[in-house]
Amino acid sequence: MRLAVFSAKAHDRRFLDAAISRAGHQLLYLESHLDRQTACLARGQAAVSLCVTDRADAAVLTLLAEGGTRLVTLRSAGYNHVDLAAARRLGLTVTHVPDYSPHAVAEHTIALLLAVVRRIPHAYTRVREGNYCVEGLLGFNLHGKTVGLIGAGKIGLITGRILRGFGCHVLAYDPHPTDAAREAGFEFAPFNQVLESADIISLHCPLVPTTHHLLNRTTLGWLKRGAVLINTSRGGLIDQNALVEALESGRLSALGMDVYEDEVMATQHDHAAHRHPDDPISRLIALPNVLVTGHQGFFTAEALADIAASTFTAMTDFGAGRACAHTLTSPENSPNTPPPHAPHGSSPAFPLTTNHHQPNETAANPPTRSPTSPAN
Repeated sequence: MRLAVFSAKAHDRRFLDAAISRAGHQLLYLESHLDRQTACLARGQAAVSLCVTDRADAAVLTLLAEGGTRLVTLRSAGYNHVDLAAARRLGLTVTHVPDYSPHAVAEHTIALLLAVVRRIPHAYTRVREGNYCVEGLLGFNLHGKTVGLIGAGKIGLITGRILRGFGCHVLAYDPHPTDAAREAGFEFAPFNQVLESADIISLHCPLVPTTHHLLNRTTLGWLKRGAVLINTSRGGLIDQNALVEALESGRLSALGMDVYEDEVMATQHDHAAHRHPDDPISRLIALPNVLVTGHQGFFTAEALADIAASTFTAMTDFGAGRACAHTLTSPENSPNTPPPHAPHGSSPAFPLTTNHHQPNETAANPPTRSPTSPAN
């Protein structure tokens, strides 16, 4: 089969070449992001490979289908950048990679947490300048702290297990707690209770309509004053303007994040020569209690090998007329097919009954309780 790889980087070429080209598939590497202007570049390619920064809305998918594309393979677990309903109408098969090395993201989560709690970036910079003073670098022990996990699927489960090893109490919110999470010693509680009780909050849930800006001026106000927030899931889970306010006011003492609301503009590009296009990101990066990485939580050799192997398997199975593993939608799906399992292993709907959009509330004057408490 012929595969057009959008947003192709050197690492994509390395791992995809190793997994796919030896099987006789032909690969066309495109540095461009997929959008309405670049979809024509895939004309004549039976399959396309997309990353999280590519946009596959109904108009883009229509252009791909008109150009002969029949298979859309995602190099990600998340699929909020793809209009699955439109793909089904157009007869396209869409696959993703929900099982690629969840350890990679979980371990990056812990790396961010330790770095911000123990002031590692500041210490590193000081020592390079010959300053070994520890004043201003005071951290705190993870042992004995309560960590709140929002989402306890595959990545959240691994993250929580690691934190239990540090001696943390893991308090989690997930609409459908798993036996594995309970057996790992997690305690489950309503959403608002997790935010109010945790010293550290770590996000591990999908970005769906009910979780967009899950953390906003109101819900950030429920946090313990001085809490630490880590986000390696999806940038759209947090209102970035409200996040800046929470950090500047001291509601949050520190932030570690690897994801952004505008993934296309903000991530995996060199903006050193000009002003960052995303102003809230610029404000965040300027704060001394913030550590931001360039969406590299997935970026391990093991994870990239898994992604390439999954892409290879999808192409081979599709070309042979077999059902593809990890199919999000295909021509065989009926309109009533249940939604696929959500990224990160969390509930596909991840429902919240909390009315968390109250723009008049501020982090400085938070409500003491949620308007309604989501069921466990």
